[in-house]
Amino acid sequence: MGTQAPTDQDSYARSEIDEKLAKQKAIDDWLPITSSRNAKWWYSAFHNVTAMVGAGVLSLPYAMSELGWGPGVAVLVLSWIITLYTLWQMVEMHEMVPGKRFDRYHELGQHAFGEKLGLYIVVPQQLIVEVGVNIVYMVTGGKSLQKVHDTVHDTLCSGCKGIKLTYFIMIFASVHFVLSHLPNLNAISGVSLAAAVMSLSYSTIAWAASLNKGVQQDVQYGYKAKSTAGTVFNFFNALGDVAFAYAGHNVVLEIQATIPSTPEKPSKGPMWRGVIVAYIVVALCYFPVALIGYWMFGNAVEDNILISLKKPKWLIVTANMFVVIHVIGSYQIYAMPVFDMIETVLVKKLHFRPTRTLRFITRNVYVAFTMFVAITFPFFSGLLGFFGGFAFAPTTYFLPCVMWLAIYKPRRFGLSWWTNWICIALGLCLMILSPIGGLRSIIISAKGYQFYS
Repeated sequence: MGTQAPTDQDSYARSEIDEKLAKQKAIDDWLPITSSRNAKWWYSAFHNVTAMVGAGVLSLPYAMSELGWGPGVAVLVLSWIITLYTLWQMVEMHEMVPGKRFDRYHELGQHAFGEKLGLYIVVPQQLIVEVGVNIVYMVTGGKSLQKVHDTVHDTLCSGCKGIKLTYFIMIFASVHFVLSHLPNLNAISGVSLAAAVMSLSYSTIAWAASLNKGVQQDVQYGYKAKSTAGTVFNFFNALGDVAFAYAGHNVVLEIQATIPSTPEKPSKGPMWRGVIVAYIVVALCYFPVALIGYWMFGNAVEDNILISLKKPKWLIVTANMFVVIHVIGSYQIYAMPVFDMIETVLVKKLHFRPTRTLRFITRNVYVAFTMFVAITFPFFSGLLGFFGGFAFAPTTYFLPCVMWLAIYKPRRFGLSWWTNWICIALGLCLMILSPIGGLRSIIISAKGYQFYS
C-alpha cells in the first residue's frame, strides 16, 4: 500500500491555515505588547520602577499619619514582602506552559479560570487599575505643574492672579497626545528610564529636605480626626494609599513579554533580576519618604509631602518638575496595555485594518478621555484611596495567589498553601476596607468643590 497523495481539498485547507497564521502573526507584530521582544534585563528594572514608584510615594507620609507608627510600619513592610512574592509568582507563571507565553494579565487569567471567566475576572479589574492610574497621574502632573508655576510666580509677582488647575492638566495631557503614538514598550524605554531616575531623585529630595527641615514645633503623632468614625475612615483610606503605591503588577506580564525567551534561556531569569533591582529602588524610595516625612511633620503633613516643604523654593520647583517627568513615563507604561486591549478588540474582533490612522484616532481619544475625567474630578488623595482598594488590592495582593492555587494546586496545609491563603485574606481585607475610606474622602472633598473652577 502506498502513501495517499494529498488531495486538492487538503492543500486548500493547509493553505487556508497558513494564511490565517500569517495574518495572526502580522497582527501580533503590529500590536504594542507583542511587536518587540528584544528588551534587556535592565529594561525590566526601570519599567518596573516607573510603574511602581509614582504619585503614591508622595502620599505615604500622609498615609502614615492616618495609620499611626505601629500599624503604618507594619502595613508598609508587609505590603513590600507580599507584593514581591506575588510579583515572583507572575514572573514564574509567564512561561509555565512549554512553548507558550502569557503576554498579558488576562491571558494568564484565562489559563487559570477558563476562557470566559478569566476575561470577566481580570479585564475589568485591570482596566480600572490602568485607566484609574492614568486619570490620577493626569491630576498629579497638573498639580505638580501648578505648584512649579505658583512657586515661581509668587517669587516674581506676588499679587498676580493664578491659573486654574484645569489648564495645567491640559498642558500635561498635551505631552501624551504626542508620546502615546510610540508603538510599544521598547519604544518608550528612554522615557521610562528618565522617569525611573526622576522617581529616585524626587523621593530623595522629599526625605532629605524633610530631614533638613527638622522635627517641627509642637509636632503631634496622634490621629488628626476628632471623632472615632473619622479616625476609622481615615485609616481605611490610608490602606488604599499604600495599595496604590504597590500597583506595578498590572503591567508586569506585559513588561516580561518584551524580553526574548528560548527553552535554554527563559525570560524569567532576566525579568526576575530586573524585579529585584526595582524592588531595592522601591524600598529606597518608600521607606525613607514615609518614615522621615511623618517623623518631621507628624499628623500635620499634607497629602503630598512636597506641599509640606515650602522652602527652599528652588528645591520644591525642581522636585515637582521631577514628578512631572516621572508621571509622564508612568502614564505611558500604564496606557500601553490599554492601547493593546483597545487595538486588539478593534483589529481581531471588529476586523478593522491595523493602520496608523486607527492607532492615531484610538490613542488620542483615550488620552482625551483621561484628561476630561481628571479635569472633572481632581480629588487627589481620595482617588488614591478609592482606586487603591477597589482594584489595586485584588490584582496586586491576591489575584496572583488565587491563580497559583488554581494552576499548581499545592499540597493542602503546606507552606505554599498557607502563604497564598494568608496573602488572599490580607488582600481581601484591603479590598473591602480601603474603598470605604476613599469614597468618604471623595464625598468630603466634593462638598466644597466647583466643577472646572
